[in-house]
Amino acid sequence: MGLDQYAYSAARAGQWDDYHAEWDRSERLVTKPRELAYWRKHPNLHGWFHQLWNEKGNSGSFNGDELELTWDDLDRLEQAIRSAELPDTSGFFFGRDADIEYRDRDLEFVRLARADMFLGLRVFYNSSW
Repeated sequence: MGLDQYAYSAARAGQWDDYHAEWDRSERLVTKPRELAYWRKHPNLHGWFHQLWNEKGNSGSFNGDELELTWDDLDRLEQAIRSAELPDTSGFFFGRDADIEYRDRDLEFVRLARADMFLGLRVFYNSSW
């Protein structure tokens, strides 16, 4: 058990169950979500997303909940990563601080997410612990 975190792009919300992406080239659309990133036990990143979840008016444990990201959210996330300002977060299944180990992967996620948003897709974060 532990904190598993996923970021993916999709044409619409609620496609979590159809996780692996498939492009329908003839229709030029995504029929299933496309994985943008996977993290295993990156608690501070999860804490950042949990704070965003609360800012957007949600509440609860934030476990298995789909969070849609905006362009502004990605800008804020990139700034937090680059300035080492992800919030200290802990939990029974979360593991230790992994900001340094995941820094490049975090920034690559932001880049990929922006590219898919530019193409008109929506970007989501989800987790399970």
